[in-house]
Amino acid sequence: MSRRVLFLVSQDSWSANARAFVLAARGLAARNFDVMLACKAECPVQVRAVASQIDVVALQPDASAAGGTWQLRKTVQDRSVDAVFVHTDEEHLVASSAVRLGRGGARILRRLPPFAVVESSARVRLASRLAPSALLYSTAADRDAAKDAKTPGVVAPLSVDPTEHERAAPIAKVSIGAPNNSRLIVCVNDGIDPERALAVLRTLALLAPRHPELHLAIIGAAQQDELRMHGAALGVNTKVSFLGEREDELAVIRAADIGWIAATGDAAAFAALDFMACGTPIVAERNQLTEHYVADGIAGLLLAHADATSTAGGVAAFLARDEVRTAMGNAGRARLQREFPYDAMIDGFEAAATTHAAQPA
Repeated sequence: MSRRVLFLVSQDSWSANARAFVLAARGLAARNFDVMLACKAECPVQVRAVASQIDVVALQPDASAAGGTWQLRKTVQDRSVDAVFVHTDEEHLVASSAVRLGRGGARILRRLPPFAVVESSARVRLASRLAPSALLYSTAADRDAAKDAKTPGVVAPLSVDPTEHERAAPIAKVSIGAPNNSRLIVCVNDGIDPERALAVLRTLALLAPRHPELHLAIIGAAQQDELRMHGAALGVNTKVSFLGEREDELAVIRAADIGWIAATGDAAAFAALDFMACGTPIVAERNQLTEHYVADGIAGLLLAHADATSTAGGVAAFLARDEVRTAMGNAGRARLQREFPYDAMIDGFEAAATTHAAQPA
């Protein structure tokens, strides 16, 4: 008998967290799991899940947490769900409450984005008492760094399905406001830390006089008004396309000559993996996450957090070495296949869903 697994996404917009669950759900379905994804009705998450042929449990968009719990209770009970995957404190409590109300035996598996800080709030402690719970880590380093060594949890390393990138045709540069002969930098920005994207704009302003062929496209963050104002003050908006959230983000990434990561958590990890899958050399600020995904000097360039002048100097040297960038892109693709295979991610989710010894979170 196949295992029955439910993924809960409470956000009503597409996000890197939601993408991780859609990828995992699709992978488990291919392994004959009975997979469902619960999300708000008629939201972008539902659209993406349906496109991936995932069974969707449509929750009322304006329902309260209690209302969502009651809706989920019926699904957990009627479908005899074995495991529920969540991300947030609220999702954890809703899922645990639904399992308790439905008198089910499902385990709650809370996934942590790479290098996220593990916190045990009162809400999480309550949720863990209502239903057996466990943690799902994105990296072995996160699991090893967990304070409670008695509950190491399971690791499901984040990855991407390379076939998606192979199917996505590069978007025409002119269609996003960039000259077809431009050298396109695609910056992935999640909007959480605006300073990361502002640093990219400042660097472009310093590089533009000697590199008129450069054009920057910023994708990911829904609201980019602050970036537009900053770009206007720097006088670079004619060289910038503020694209925001897009359904064809992979097509934009495929068109990049250089990838720049100005994001955190899952968004930053997916940006690194997407660029590597496309064979695109990467630029990013050096931190624990980017060091994990991007091999500095091999698959890309990691910059120390410094002033824009220092950053521009490092990027200028990077731009001057075409053959090196090509080699970096190829090395990144090989690194993805070797160290971040899609099957390893699905293996982790499968192990978490089928384990019988639930571990308290």
